[in-house]
Amino acid sequence: MPTPYHRRIPGATVARLPVYQRILLEMVRGGTSTVSSDQLADMARVNASKVRKDLSFLGSFGTRGSGYDAEYLLSQIDRELGLDGDWPVAIVGLGNLGRALANSPGFTSRGFRVAGLFDVDTALVGRHIRGVAIHHLDDFEGVASGDPPKIGVIATPGPAAQGVADRMVRAGVGSVLNFAPRVLSVPANVLLRYVDLSIELQVMSFYLSHGDDRETAEASSPLPHVVGLSPAGPS
Repeated sequence: MPTPYHRRIPGATVARLPVYQRILLEMVRGGTSTVSSDQLADMARVNASKVRKDLSFLGSFGTRGSGYDAEYLLSQIDRELGLDGDWPVAIVGLGNLGRALANSPGFTSRGFRVAGLFDVDTALVGRHIRGVAIHHLDDFEGVASGDPPKIGVIATPGPAAQGVADRMVRAGVGSVLNFAPRVLSVPANVLLRYVDLSIELQVMSFYLSHGDDRETAEASSPLPHVVGLSPAGPS
C-alpha cells in the first residue's frame, strides 16, 4: 500500500511549532476554547500571516472569522511534533545542569521520559533522581541496550563531549542534544542540536550593540529556543 503524501514542513516552521504548542497549552488550561491567528501571532511575536502559513502545513481546520478550536489545534501540533509517542532520554553529565535537566518537567511529560542517567563521578553512581538510577558512563552501552534511548543529552564539560557523543552513536542513539560548549562531529544520519547560552547571549549583545529592530530579530523570541543543527537536518 503506498505511503500517503506528507508535505515537508520547513525547518523554520518546525522551530515555531513548540512555541505555538506552549501558548496553546496554557490557553487551554486557562479555559480558552477558540484562538485566532492574530492572538497566536501576538503572543509568539510573529506576524499573523506567518502563523497561518505555519499552521497550513498541519492541515485545513481553521474557520474564517471564528479562528481555531484551541484544543483541537493543540492536539494537531502535538501529533505533528510526535508528542504522543514514547521518547526515552539518556542524560550524560550529572553536574548542576544535568541534575536540573533530569528534574525538569519537560523531560517527564509530553512523551519524554528519562530512561538513563550517567556520570563518571563514582560518588554519584548508585544515587537516584526521580526514581532513575545514576550509572557510570562505562556502563552506557549495557544500560542502553535494556531501554534504548531515542535522544541523548550531553551535559558534560566541553573536553568530554565528543567522546560521549561517539559512545551514544555506537549505542544507536539517533538524536543528540548538546549542552556542552563544544562543536561535535557525528554521522550525517544523526540529528545534532546545540543549546549554548553563551551563543544566545552573544546574539542578544549583537542586537543591543547595533540597535537593530528587535521585533524582527529572531533573538527577541519570548521563549527559549535551541540553536545549531547538524547538516543532516533541515535548515
